[in-house]
Amino acid sequence: MAILSDKWIRKAAQDSAMIEPFVEAQRRDGAISYGLSSYGYDARVADEFKIFTNVHSTLVDPKNFDPQSFVDVQTDVCIIPPNSFALARTVEYFRVPRDVLVICLGKSTYARCGIIVNVTPLEPGWEGHVTLEFSNTTPLPAKIYANEGACQFLFLQGNEPCETSYADRAGKYMGQRGVTLPRL
Repeated sequence: MAILSDKWIRKAAQDSAMIEPFVEAQRRDGAISYGLSSYGYDARVADEFKIFTNVHSTLVDPKNFDPQSFVDVQTDVCIIPPNSFALARTVEYFRVPRDVLVICLGKSTYARCGIIVNVTPLEPGWEGHVTLEFSNTTPLPAKIYANEGACQFLFLQGNEPCETSYADRAGKYMGQRGVTLPRL
C-alpha cells in the first residue's frame, strides 16, 4: 500500500468526484483549516449535530440504539457537555475507489483541547457523508465549529483493486446522507 499525494487526490476528485465539494488548497481564514493537504484531505464538519443526552435514561445498545438518546441541533457552534459526545457528518460526500482504503485522524487543534474525533476506515467502494463522532474528554463543555476542519483523511492505495468492495457487499452504511445512527 502507498499513501497517495495531493496530486493524486486532486485528480481523483476532479475526474471521478471522489470528494464533493472539493477544496483544492488548505484554507485557514481564521477557521480550523480544511481542504487539500500534502498527503490527505482535511474535511469539514456540517452544521447538523446529534448531542448525546441521558434525559430518558436509556441503555446504549449498538444492536438496538434508541434515537431518543440524542438531541438534534442545527447550529454554527455545537456545545458538547462535559464527558459526553456528539455525532455529526462531513460537509463533503466521499466516493472511495475500489483500490483505495481511507483512514481518518482527528485534527490536532481539537486533540489539544481534549476533543477526540473518531471515524472508522472508509472501505473500497464505499460512498456517502462520513458520520463523525466528537468525544469531549474534559470536565468542561467543548465547542465544535461547523463548516470548519474536523479531521484529516489519508488515502492508501492497494497494489490491485479489492476482490469484494463495500458496494459489492451492499454494506449497511452505503450511500448514507446526513448523520447516521448505528444499524444492525
